[in-house]
Amino acid sequence: MMYDKDTGMIDRILSMFATVQDEGHGSVLLVFLIGVVFGSIIQYTKVHKFEKIAGFSMLKDTVVPKMLFLAIGLASIGLYFMIEAGLASYHLKPIMLGGLIIGGTIFGIAMAIFGKCPGTGPISVAEGRIDIMVGAIGGILGGLVFTVYYDQFKMIMGPNLGKLSLTQYFEGHESLSVLIFGLVLVAISIAIPLIEETDDKDPGYQE
Repeated sequence: MMYDKDTGMIDRILSMFATVQDEGHGSVLLVFLIGVVFGSIIQYTKVHKFEKIAGFSMLKDTVVPKMLFLAIGLASIGLYFMIEAGLASYHLKPIMLGGLIIGGTIFGIAMAIFGKCPGTGPISVAEGRIDIMVGAIGGILGGLVFTVYYDQFKMIMGPNLGKLSLTQYFEGHESLSVLIFGLVLVAISIAIPLIEETDDKDPGYQE
């Protein structure tokens, strides 16, 4: 959505919430409650802790991959059938290999440095982690730069391969393909052995 330069900050914030509602994601209250549940699960599993991400990178902690496979598997099944029932919607993004490779590389480097991702970062910020606050500010500024100079960045993002989804390759068997895909991920989550770091101290946390 384009805004006039003289549009006030408050109007932009209100428009942001209106956009969320218009996208069919549910009311702001529902989105907030989902966020609370998500944050609670993250807190319970402690995957927002630096040692969890570092342990996963060094194959010394498997809580993160177990949670990821389980969450993606269940969410794939749940979201698909909610969409089929008209209770949810999603918006596919086009595949642009250049952008995916460059963006994935930057994302991986940042995740290795901070030990966080965009989902767990805000939780650490809420806990008072100043280092993650610096990363969050950097991410916002990076997004601003990308938005302002998007036309220039398009040159390195590669060709647009279109909006692809798994169900497009299994026409006539969409529901079954999603169900199998989700159950396979859940099975992988269960099959991954539980290896957990016992040190509960976050190296990046300063009391």
